[in-house]
Amino acid sequence: MLRLLPLLCLAYFMSYVDRTNIALAKTHLQADVGISAAAFGLGAGLFFLTYALFEVPSNLIMYRVGARRWIARIALSWGAVTSLMMFITDDVTFYIGRIALGAAEAGLYPAMMFMVTQWFAQRDRATAIGFVYLAPTLGLLLGGPLGGALMELDSLGGFHGWQWMFLVEGLITMAIGLVALAFLPEVPADAKWLTAQEAAALSEQAQRGSAPHGGHSLKGNMGQAFGRPFILLIGIIYFLNQVTMNGVTFNVPSIIESLDVSGSFLIGLLSGVTGIGGTVGVLIMPVIFRRIPRESSTIGVLAVAPAVIAAVFLAVSSPAVRITLIGVMSAIIFGTLPIFWSVAMARMSGIVAAAGLAFINTVGLTGGFVGPYLFGLTESGSGDPASGFSIVIVASLIGGALALALRRALRQEDRKAAGSTSNPVERNPEVLP
Repeated sequence: MLRLLPLLCLAYFMSYVDRTNIALAKTHLQADVGISAAAFGLGAGLFFLTYALFEVPSNLIMYRVGARRWIARIALSWGAVTSLMMFITDDVTFYIGRIALGAAEAGLYPAMMFMVTQWFAQRDRATAIGFVYLAPTLGLLLGGPLGGALMELDSLGGFHGWQWMFLVEGLITMAIGLVALAFLPEVPADAKWLTAQEAAALSEQAQRGSAPHGGHSLKGNMGQAFGRPFILLIGIIYFLNQVTMNGVTFNVPSIIESLDVSGSFLIGLLSGVTGIGGTVGVLIMPVIFRRIPRESSTIGVLAVAPAVIAAVFLAVSSPAVRITLIGVMSAIIFGTLPIFWSVAMARMSGIVAAAGLAFINTVGLTGGFVGPYLFGLTESGSGDPASGFSIVIVASLIGGALALALRRALRQEDRKAAGSTSNPVERNPEVLP
């Protein structure tokens, strides 16, 4: 964890900063370029369409060329696109930039999750993924003040503050890509800081209790990677989670600004409440899950909780209470994610894991398009950035209902696995036949 995860987290940190800091530029883009709230919501969401579209192909290439080179390539390309977004001039160039950014970044997260399956035993994966998710939560916590500070460079060299933000953050990302290429070990056997015996022990523990490998070709494994009911259900629940997460995340700065807060740096600083909540969630939820390993029950409770919080948010008017509720909601939304991936990883490996994890991410991240777009439409209709919280209520309640179906699907999957092997995959007590 100490040697591998910090470098993965650094790359993921910048990916989250680069994709979400346009929220800080929202009102400035409207003033400087003429991008409306609805156009901003569409552009923010377009990132996720190409991101989702290229997820599976990207991860299949990663499986062939290796995670180290592929993660470095992704960082270099999305860093370059981020810097080029400083040349946005209208709605169309904004859309093109977001589409290109999604295509460049596609495959990063499932590639990291595939690495987790290569390095960590199933019992430790939720904890490891929780640490990986520190990257986006810290991105929300620190990225806001960082972006806000860069935007204070407004008029320096004849550029707007948002142009400096895109340029500098893109250059930082490209530097991280070069560091990953030089120092990221691909599998335990490649790590210079492990003995041969230690590397073999790590690999053996990672493979022990895993689902069948499925060979090195996706042919004949399509159903295992894409068609199993539990995979589809996790993907749909993840989709609803992302509708909420990205709808809220991309609009927190404008919500805070609507509370009579002024100044780019202060707005960015207060927007970090999502990062504070998310950090708490990804650290605490895996610990709770490890002690009370009830897979679908945990996912169901965490899916419904944002609906309750959103209802309270709409019922109160205090700025302090509203900002606090955003933090609590972020803790729950982010805290759910390590559990999603741990449940899925327990039931796939090899090429099936490479394709299946990317497929779940593909289904889920289309919610990253839908969420900001729906929030943008509701704001355009009501004039209130917080009106999108009604969408949170609907999405969360549907997710809670689907958790009941997930419970049955997991039981069926594990009965099938137990019947086909004498060494079944490690399972949580809830889903034992």
